[in-house]
Amino acid sequence: MSQFGYPGGGYVSRAPVSVRGTATLFGTTMELVAGTMGCFALGCYLGRNLAPGLGIVFFIVAFAVLIGMRFTMRASSTVAVALLVVFGVAMGLATGPTVAYYASTSPDAVWEAGGATALFMGGMGVVGFSIRRDMAHAARLALWALLALILFGVVAIFTQIPHADLIYSCLGLAIFAVLTVADFQRLRMGGRGASAPVMAASIFLDALNVFLFFLNIFAGRRN
Repeated sequence: MSQFGYPGGGYVSRAPVSVRGTATLFGTTMELVAGTMGCFALGCYLGRNLAPGLGIVFFIVAFAVLIGMRFTMRASSTVAVALLVVFGVAMGLATGPTVAYYASTSPDAVWEAGGATALFMGGMGVVGFSIRRDMAHAARLALWALLALILFGVVAIFTQIPHADLIYSCLGLAIFAVLTVADFQRLRMGGRGASAPVMAASIFLDALNVFLFFLNIFAGRRN
C-alpha cells in the first residue's frame, strides 16, 4: 500500500517551498526508486523458485522493514537507505514466484505490463506535479477503497464472480492512480515531513502494484 498520515484536504498550501530543495528531493527520491527496483529485480531472480509459504514470510518481513524505516528516517538517513535496500530485496523474494510464473507462461505480458507501468507512472507523476487541488483527502479515501478491494479479492476466491480478475485489476489501477498522484504531489511539496527513502518506498510500492495489476490484465487477455 502507499503512504500513511496525510494532512487535511482542501487546496495545496501556499507555504514557500524551495524549488532547489524540491528538485534535490525529487532527484534523490528517483535515484532511490531506481535502486529499489534493482534490488527488487535481484530478489525476484533469487526467489523465483521459492515456495508460496516463504513468499508470504518475505512479504511480512518487507512491511516490517517499511515500518522500521518510518521510525528511523529522522534518526539516520544511512540506516533508512539500508532498510530500503532490504525492503526492495524482500519484496522481490516475495514476488519472485509470481513474476517467474508469468514469465514462463506469458512472457509478452510481462514486457507489456512493464511498458504500461512506465507510461502510467510517468503520466500520474506529471499530474501529481501539476494538480493544484490537495489530494490528501482523496488519498485517504483511496486507502479505504484499497481495503475494500482486498476484501473483494478474498470473496472472489470463494465465489464465482464473472470477470472478477479483470474487475479487481481495473479497480486497483484506479485506486493506485489516486495514490500515485498524491505521492508525486507530496514530493513536489517537499515530502511533507517524509524523507527521500520513505518517499521512494511509497512510489516503488505504487509502481509494483500497478505492474502486478497490468500483468494480471495482459496475461488474462491471452487465456
